[in-house]
Amino acid sequence: MDWTKVPMMVLQPDSIPPEYEAKGLSVNTAGRMSLSGPSRIDKVTLREYRAKRRVQELIFDLASGLTKHYVAQPQCQVPAHALFPQLARIIERYLKDHIDVRPPADIKDAGLSPYYGWLVEILTENIRPDTSEGEAPEIPLYESSRGPGSTADVDYWTSREPREAVHCHLNYVVPDTAKWEQAASYYIDTHPMVDAYAKNAGLGFAIPYLHNGQMHDYMPDFIVRLKTDPPTYVIVETKGYDPLAEVKSAAADRWVKAVNAEGSYGQWTYGMARKTTEVPGILTRSEQIEIVNGVQPAR
Repeated sequence: MDWTKVPMMVLQPDSIPPEYEAKGLSVNTAGRMSLSGPSRIDKVTLREYRAKRRVQELIFDLASGLTKHYVAQPQCQVPAHALFPQLARIIERYLKDHIDVRPPADIKDAGLSPYYGWLVEILTENIRPDTSEGEAPEIPLYESSRGPGSTADVDYWTSREPREAVHCHLNYVVPDTAKWEQAASYYIDTHPMVDAYAKNAGLGFAIPYLHNGQMHDYMPDFIVRLKTDPPTYVIVETKGYDPLAEVKSAAADRWVKAVNAEGSYGQWTYGMARKTTEVPGILTRSEQIEIVNGVQPAR
């Protein structure tokens, strides 16, 4: 697990209430069902459930299920008795350090839906082969029904006001926001290490991620090619508030590592900017990372 990039999970009582009040309906003077009449209000909580559960029970339940999941995969070479304690330690650390419990929620609520399903998804999406121990890295599974995409194929109508650009492969940048993507486009277009870039609209470029038991497509904002030899590609995302921002970022990081391990499409990096002023720093860091990896700026 790369703990620096594992998404946090929030137990949110404001959107997933752990308690509710129940009251019998009565008939008002107009003959309609109403809650305003006399009757007792009963409060239903998770107090009894929590009293009967221990956090260690949740850890063992998750570790047991994940062990069965991995052992059933043909490529798994680790026996169950060795895999289970590893997974238990990972789960224990995640519950301790990566779950934000907001009262009146309780850490034990993570064993209930929908939290339990989200927890399983985060763990399975972020457990990786240990390449430092000689395990083979993840590599992508490419679609056989179509070839690589190209900016030459971008052609669509839009009612949004476009922005002209110099280093863009397309004649315009079509923003989805009022200011954010215009500002990001400016910072990319004027950065000295940018060779070319494109707004990710009409390209069909998407990164898959798992949420609520279903696969979704995450479409980052920009794809940038830097002036390095060989070229380095940077996926740039400008993101305001998004409850799934960390999930999408983790999926993008996994995508980048897999594509880099396979190697057919060059070297890639990913950066998410919470402010548009962070965009130049993402491009500069990407250049520095590639110099460390042996890719040099083009002269």
